[in-house]
Amino acid sequence: MTTTDRRAALRAGAGLVAGGALAAGCASASGSTERPTATHPTATAATSGPARGTPRAAPVPRAFPRQPAQISHGPRDRPRVALTFHGQGDPALARALLTEAERHGARVTVLTVGSWLDEHPEMARRVLDGGHDLGNHTQHHISVNTLSEAAARAEITDCADRLHRLTGSIGTWFRPSRAQTAAPLVERLARAAGYPHVLSYDVDSLDYTRPGAPAVTRKVLAEVTGGSVVSLHFGYPDTVAALPDVLEELGRRGLRAVTTTELLS
Repeated sequence: MTTTDRRAALRAGAGLVAGGALAAGCASASGSTERPTATHPTATAATSGPARGTPRAAPVPRAFPRQPAQISHGPRDRPRVALTFHGQGDPALARALLTEAERHGARVTVLTVGSWLDEHPEMARRVLDGGHDLGNHTQHHISVNTLSEAAARAEITDCADRLHRLTGSIGTWFRPSRAQTAAPLVERLARAAGYPHVLSYDVDSLDYTRPGAPAVTRKVLAEVTGGSVVSLHFGYPDTVAALPDVLEELGRRGLRAVTTTELLS
Protein backbone atom coordinates (compact mmCIF):
# COMPACT_ATOMS: atom_id res chain seq x y z
CA MET A 1 0.00 0.00 0.00
CA THR A 2 1.36 3.44 -0.91
CA THR A 3 1.58 6.29 1.59
CA THR A 4 -1.34 7.99 -0.19
CA ASP A 5 -3.44 4.83 -0.05
CA ARG A 6 -2.63 4.32 3.63
CA ARG A 7 -3.67 7.88 4.51
CA ALA A 8 -6.87 7.52 2.53
CA ALA A 9 -7.69 4.30 4.34
CA LEU A 10 -6.95 5.89 7.70
CA ARG A 11 -9.23 8.83 6.95
CA ALA A 12 -11.97 6.51 5.76
CA GLY A 13 -11.70 4.38 8.89
CA ALA A 14 -11.82 7.45 11.08
CA GLY A 15 -14.96 8.59 9.31
CA LEU A 16 -16.70 5.28 9.94
CA VAL A 17 -16.30 5.52 13.70
CA ALA A 18 -16.95 9.26 13.87
CA GLY A 19 -20.69 8.76 14.15
CA GLY A 20 -20.24 6.98 17.45
CA ALA A 21 -17.74 9.43 18.90
CA LEU A 22 -18.44 10.55 22.45
CA ALA A 23 -15.81 13.29 22.36
CA ALA A 24 -16.18 16.43 24.40
CA GLY A 25 -13.56 19.00 23.43
CA CYS A 26 -12.47 21.72 25.80
CA ALA A 27 -15.10 24.01 24.29
CA SER A 28 -18.08 21.61 24.63
CA ALA A 29 -20.25 20.49 27.53
CA SER A 30 -19.91 17.25 29.46
CA GLY A 31 -22.96 15.09 30.05
CA SER A 32 -21.31 12.70 32.48
CA THR A 33 -22.82 11.91 35.86
CA GLU A 34 -20.79 11.46 39.02
CA ARG A 35 -20.04 7.97 40.25
CA PRO A 36 -18.97 6.69 43.68
CA THR A 37 -15.32 7.40 44.37
CA ALA A 38 -12.58 5.37 45.96
CA THR A 39 -10.56 6.49 48.97
CA HIS A 40 -8.41 9.49 48.10
CA PRO A 41 -4.98 8.18 46.99
CA THR A 42 -1.48 9.41 47.64
CA ALA A 43 1.12 9.78 44.95
CA THR A 44 2.61 6.36 45.81
CA ALA A 45 1.45 2.96 44.62
CA ALA A 46 -1.33 1.24 46.53
CA THR A 47 0.02 -1.04 49.23
CA SER A 48 -2.27 -3.84 48.14
CA GLY A 49 -1.13 -3.48 44.51
CA PRO A 50 -3.32 -3.16 41.42
CA ALA A 51 -6.24 -5.49 40.95
CA ARG A 52 -5.73 -8.56 38.80
CA GLY A 53 -5.87 -7.74 35.09
CA THR A 54 -4.91 -4.07 35.50
CA PRO A 55 -1.64 -2.51 34.30
CA ARG A 56 1.49 -2.64 36.39
CA ALA A 57 1.98 0.44 38.52
CA ALA A 58 2.56 3.51 36.41
CA PRO A 59 5.13 6.22 37.17
CA VAL A 60 4.13 8.75 39.81
CA PRO A 61 4.32 12.54 39.35
CA ARG A 62 7.78 14.06 39.37
CA ALA A 63 8.99 17.49 40.37
CA PHE A 64 11.20 19.25 37.84
CA PRO A 65 13.10 21.85 39.89
CA ARG A 66 13.96 24.09 36.94
CA GLN A 67 10.39 24.20 35.67
CA PRO A 68 7.59 26.55 36.82
CA ALA A 69 4.51 25.38 38.66
CA GLN A 70 2.59 25.57 35.37
CA ILE A 71 4.53 24.14 32.44
CA SER A 72 3.69 25.32 28.93
CA HIS A 73 6.79 24.06 27.08
CA GLY A 74 10.07 22.27 27.54
CA PRO A 75 13.66 23.25 26.70
CA ARG A 76 13.83 25.10 23.40
CA ASP A 77 17.33 23.86 22.59
CA ARG A 78 16.37 20.19 22.24
CA PRO A 79 14.82 18.61 19.14
CA ARG A 80 11.81 17.22 20.98
CA VAL A 81 8.11 18.05 21.20
CA ALA A 82 5.28 16.66 23.32
CA LEU A 83 1.95 15.85 21.70
CA THR A 84 -0.63 15.85 24.50
CA PHE A 85 -4.17 14.52 24.14
CA HIS A 86 -7.29 15.26 26.14
CA GLY A 87 -8.49 11.72 26.84
CA GLN A 88 -12.19 11.39 26.13
CA GLY A 89 -14.34 10.17 23.24
CA ASP A 90 -14.84 7.07 21.13
CA PRO A 91 -12.23 4.51 22.23
CA ALA A 92 -11.96 3.21 18.67
CA LEU A 93 -10.64 6.60 17.57
CA ALA A 94 -8.30 6.69 20.57
CA ARG A 95 -6.87 3.28 19.71
CA ALA A 96 -6.42 4.27 16.06
CA LEU A 97 -4.56 7.40 17.10
CA LEU A 98 -2.27 5.58 19.53
CA THR A 99 -1.53 2.88 16.96
CA GLU A 100 -0.61 5.50 14.35
CA ALA A 101 1.66 7.31 16.81
CA GLU A 102 3.44 4.07 17.67
CA ARG A 103 3.81 3.15 14.00
CA HIS A 104 5.87 6.34 13.64
CA GLY A 105 7.89 5.62 16.78
CA ALA A 106 6.20 8.50 18.64
CA ARG A 107 5.19 8.57 22.29
CA VAL A 108 2.47 10.92 23.53
CA THR A 109 0.86 12.18 26.74
CA VAL A 110 -2.78 11.35 27.46
CA LEU A 111 -4.68 13.39 30.06
CA THR A 112 -7.76 11.29 30.79
CA VAL A 113 -11.20 12.31 32.02
CA GLY A 114 -12.22 10.20 35.02
CA SER A 115 -15.77 9.54 33.84
CA TRP A 116 -14.32 8.26 30.55
CA LEU A 117 -12.16 5.81 32.48
CA ASP A 118 -15.26 4.66 34.36
CA GLU A 119 -16.78 3.68 31.00
CA HIS A 120 -13.58 2.48 29.33
CA PRO A 121 -11.15 1.33 32.05
CA GLU A 122 -9.21 -0.79 29.55
CA MET A 123 -7.89 2.41 27.96
CA ALA A 124 -5.57 3.01 30.92
CA ARG A 125 -3.77 -0.23 30.06
CA ARG A 126 -3.72 0.62 26.37
CA VAL A 127 -2.04 3.98 26.98
CA LEU A 128 0.57 2.63 29.39
CA ASP A 129 1.33 -0.47 27.33
CA GLY A 130 2.17 1.82 24.41
CA GLY A 131 4.84 3.57 26.47
CA HIS A 132 2.88 6.82 26.76
CA ASP A 133 2.38 9.18 29.69
CA LEU A 134 -0.98 8.95 31.46
CA GLY A 135 -2.43 11.81 33.49
CA ASN A 136 -5.45 13.52 35.06
CA HIS A 137 -7.85 15.84 33.19
CA THR A 138 -10.48 16.06 35.98
CA GLN A 139 -13.42 13.77 36.63
CA HIS A 140 -16.18 15.33 34.51
CA HIS A 141 -14.37 17.75 32.16
CA ILE A 142 -16.22 20.80 33.43
CA SER A 143 -14.81 24.31 33.89
CA VAL A 144 -12.70 23.53 36.94
CA ASN A 145 -11.41 27.10 37.36
CA THR A 146 -14.94 28.37 38.04
CA LEU A 147 -15.83 25.84 40.74
CA SER A 148 -15.87 26.22 44.50
CA GLU A 149 -12.86 24.91 46.38
CA ALA A 150 -14.66 21.73 47.44
CA ALA A 151 -16.00 21.02 43.95
CA ALA A 152 -12.66 21.70 42.27
CA ARG A 153 -10.88 19.47 44.76
CA ALA A 154 -13.35 16.66 44.01
CA GLU A 155 -12.82 17.03 40.25
CA ILE A 156 -9.07 16.55 40.74
CA THR A 157 -9.09 13.84 43.38
CA ASP A 158 -11.94 11.80 41.90
CA CYS A 159 -10.02 11.41 38.64
CA ALA A 160 -6.84 10.68 40.63
CA ASP A 161 -8.76 7.93 42.43
CA ARG A 162 -9.72 6.29 39.14
CA LEU A 163 -6.17 6.39 37.84
CA HIS A 164 -4.80 5.04 41.10
CA ARG A 165 -7.29 2.20 41.20
CA LEU A 166 -6.51 1.20 37.61
CA THR A 167 -2.74 1.69 37.54
CA GLY A 168 -1.39 2.10 41.09
CA SER A 169 -0.53 5.75 40.38
CA ILE A 170 -2.46 9.02 40.23
CA GLY A 171 -0.82 9.65 36.86
CA THR A 172 2.21 11.69 35.97
CA TRP A 173 0.46 14.98 35.09
CA PHE A 174 -2.58 17.12 35.85
CA ARG A 175 -4.17 19.43 33.29
CA PRO A 176 -7.20 21.62 34.15
CA SER A 177 -10.35 21.05 32.12
CA ARG A 178 -11.68 23.79 29.83
CA ALA A 179 -8.71 26.06 30.48
CA GLN A 180 -5.19 26.45 29.16
CA THR A 181 -3.87 27.34 32.62
CA ALA A 182 -5.06 26.65 36.15
CA ALA A 183 -6.39 29.35 38.44
CA PRO A 184 -4.28 29.81 41.60
CA LEU A 185 -6.79 27.80 43.65
CA VAL A 186 -6.75 24.89 41.19
CA GLU A 187 -2.96 24.98 41.03
CA ARG A 188 -2.84 24.74 44.84
CA LEU A 189 -5.37 21.91 44.94
CA ALA A 190 -3.49 19.96 42.28
CA ARG A 191 -0.28 20.28 44.26
CA ALA A 192 -2.06 19.09 47.41
CA ALA A 193 -3.38 16.08 45.45
CA GLY A 194 0.17 15.07 44.55
CA TYR A 195 0.93 16.86 41.27
CA PRO A 196 3.99 19.15 41.57
CA HIS A 197 3.18 20.82 38.24
CA VAL A 198 0.17 21.75 36.13
CA LEU A 199 0.63 20.85 32.47
CA SER A 200 -0.35 23.63 30.07
CA TYR A 201 0.69 24.00 26.41
CA ASP A 202 2.02 26.54 23.92
CA VAL A 203 0.43 25.18 20.71
CA ASP A 204 -3.34 24.70 20.45
CA SER A 205 -4.34 22.57 17.46
CA LEU A 206 -7.99 23.69 17.72
CA ASP A 207 -8.92 20.19 16.52
CA TYR A 208 -12.04 20.22 18.72
CA THR A 209 -13.52 22.86 16.39
CA ARG A 210 -13.59 20.18 13.67
CA PRO A 211 -11.82 22.30 11.02
CA GLY A 212 -10.73 19.32 8.89
CA ALA A 213 -7.48 17.35 8.96
CA PRO A 214 -5.51 19.71 6.68
CA ALA A 215 -6.35 22.67 8.93
CA VAL A 216 -5.25 20.77 12.04
CA THR A 217 -1.99 19.86 10.32
CA ARG A 218 -1.34 23.44 9.20
CA LYS A 219 -2.10 24.92 12.63
CA VAL A 220 0.24 22.58 14.47
CA LEU A 221 3.10 22.78 12.00
CA ALA A 222 2.90 26.59 11.74
CA GLU A 223 3.48 26.99 15.49
CA VAL A 224 5.44 23.99 16.73
CA THR A 225 9.11 24.35 17.58
CA GLY A 226 11.65 22.58 19.76
CA GLY A 227 10.24 22.11 23.27
CA SER A 228 6.61 22.71 22.28
CA VAL A 229 3.73 21.10 24.14
CA VAL A 230 0.84 20.64 21.67
CA SER A 231 -2.80 20.36 22.74
CA LEU A 232 -4.82 17.77 20.80
CA HIS A 233 -7.86 15.60 21.52
CA PHE A 234 -9.03 12.03 21.32
CA GLY A 235 -12.44 11.54 19.74
CA TYR A 236 -12.08 13.58 16.55
CA PRO A 237 -11.53 11.92 13.15
CA ASP A 238 -9.72 15.04 11.91
CA THR A 239 -7.03 14.49 14.54
CA VAL A 240 -6.50 10.84 13.60
CA ALA A 241 -6.28 11.73 9.91
CA ALA A 242 -3.89 14.64 10.54
CA LEU A 243 -1.47 12.74 12.76
CA PRO A 244 0.57 10.94 10.03
CA ASP A 245 1.30 14.19 8.19
CA VAL A 246 2.16 15.97 11.45
CA LEU A 247 4.57 13.25 12.54
CA GLU A 248 6.19 12.91 9.13
CA GLU A 249 6.83 16.66 8.90
CA LEU A 250 8.16 16.76 12.45
CA GLY A 251 10.58 14.02 11.43
CA ARG A 252 11.70 16.00 8.37
CA ARG A 253 12.41 18.94 10.67
CA GLY A 254 14.45 16.75 12.99
CA LEU A 255 11.89 16.96 15.82
CA ARG A 256 10.94 13.84 17.77
CA ALA A 257 7.57 13.36 19.49
CA VAL A 258 8.17 12.17 23.05
CA THR A 259 6.24 11.99 26.31
CA THR A 260 6.12 15.15 28.41
CA THR A 261 8.23 13.40 31.05
CA GLU A 262 10.92 12.74 28.47
CA LEU A 263 10.62 16.27 27.08
CA LEU A 264 11.53 17.70 30.49
CA SER A 265 14.04 15.07 31.62
